[in-house]
Amino acid sequence: MNPTARDYLAALPKDQRAGLMKLRKQILAAAPGIEEHFGYGMPGFRYNGHPMLYIGAAKAHCALYGSVPTGFEEQLKEFKTSKGAIQFTPDKPLPAALVMAIVKSKVAEIEVRWPVK
Repeated sequence: MNPTARDYLAALPKDQRAGLMKLRKQILAAAPGIEEHFGYGMPGFRYNGHPMLYIGAAKAHCALYGSVPTGFEEQLKEFKTSKGAIQFTPDKPLPAALVMAIVKSKVAEIEVRWPVK
């Protein structure tokens, strides 16, 4: 884990830290080649060198940041969303299958937009 990301997570309340650590593990397990980095003041993830997703916490919620892929509206209806974020709470986390699907969608998007030569 990036040292700055470690410090960011260590500074959070216990419940938010646990929720984001779980989400972090799910993201890293979703596809080979995902790398951690720190950007925009929060832990992030890259695929083939391209920014993919970020995780963070605010006073009343945690969030998965990055443009929200289309096609997940039904699965996300129980969560507050915007064009660039999905908010959740530690006691109502994003389902693992949904995280996996979002990550795979982001990976596919990167592979199409920036094919490896």
